[in-house]
Amino acid sequence: MGTENSFPLPSTKILETLRLGTVIPAHPLALTEQKQLDEPHQRALTRYYLAAGAGGLAVGVHTTEFKIHDPAVGLYRPVLELAIATARDWMPNSAAGDRQPVMIAGITGPTKQAVKEAATARELGYHIGLLSLGALRETNEKQLVQHAQEIAAVIPIMGFYLQPAVGGRLLSEGFWRKLSEIPNLAAIKIAPFNRYHTLEVVRAVAASGRSEEIVLYTGNDDSIVVDLLTPYEINIGAGLIKLRIVGGLLGHWAYWTKRAVEQLERIKALSGTGSIPAEMLTLAAQVTESNAAVFDPAHNFSGCIPGILYVLSKSGLVSGVKTLADERLSLGQCKKIDSIIRNYPHLTDCDYVRSHLGGWLEP
Repeated sequence: MGTENSFPLPSTKILETLRLGTVIPAHPLALTEQKQLDEPHQRALTRYYLAAGAGGLAVGVHTTEFKIHDPAVGLYRPVLELAIATARDWMPNSAAGDRQPVMIAGITGPTKQAVKEAATARELGYHIGLLSLGALRETNEKQLVQHAQEIAAVIPIMGFYLQPAVGGRLLSEGFWRKLSEIPNLAAIKIAPFNRYHTLEVVRAVAASGRSEEIVLYTGNDDSIVVDLLTPYEINIGAGLIKLRIVGGLLGHWAYWTKRAVEQLERIKALSGTGSIPAEMLTLAAQVTESNAAVFDPAHNFSGCIPGILYVLSKSGLVSGVKTLADERLSLGQCKKIDSIIRNYPHLTDCDYVRSHLGGWLEP
């Protein structure tokens, strides 16, 4: 990694992958019935994502369960280490080839803990730290920027607007404007599940003077396709700034990943045509409907992580629906998910998974 004013920068190859736009699944946590790390299935998940065409992995994020960041749980380093070791083993020539996966580590907690996590992630070979600020609810925005700067001194960063319903906090357009001034802020994951707040981040990047450097990724699982289809034009007074959300870092892409890769490629092919076929808007609605079944907004997202695990368990990628926090599927949620799988088979990749699962589960 290079440096700029003591801030480490991602490699050119990593930045190229991010800027081209790619699928980055938010990596789930596979547990045994005893709630221990299920290494065979955890490795299988990593192999599945890379085989399906994902351009990166995000580990230690909400979908991986924030509880792994608890030192008493002791899973932060083991989970990150297993993912990057599996990725290197599965793609041994990636460092010299075209498909070096972007490895992103979730970083959370107060500044001391977050800096320590950033150091762990960089030591293990992760390229970028994804900042979760939910643990700093009482911290003012100026202090949040200082917090981000301390982490950025250790590892390049990706900003993260996480929706409050799953542990995030509201952040102003001014905050995103100041965050954009950090030289090694490589990207922002926009995931407030809110159109107004999404536009605030886009406007902040447009006004920052770094719109060609900072890459925008959607984390809005409720609006994936529309986010990716939309060409933004922001008038900042000095001129018109054009931006796009080029890829996604999503829990929704932690399952049916091969289809997500295909959908993103279709969207990319349309980006220069100036038109959006009606069928893509239909697809957008179907993807959102499927997300509603899995993420459980009807119960304030309480079944989100169990819903993801339930989908993965149906094709054998995890052995069951176990979480560290003892989260449960909501009443009727399985029925909703099963209905989506039955009614929208073009959204799923279950047959693909079953045909390759044996190889992914090998030691």
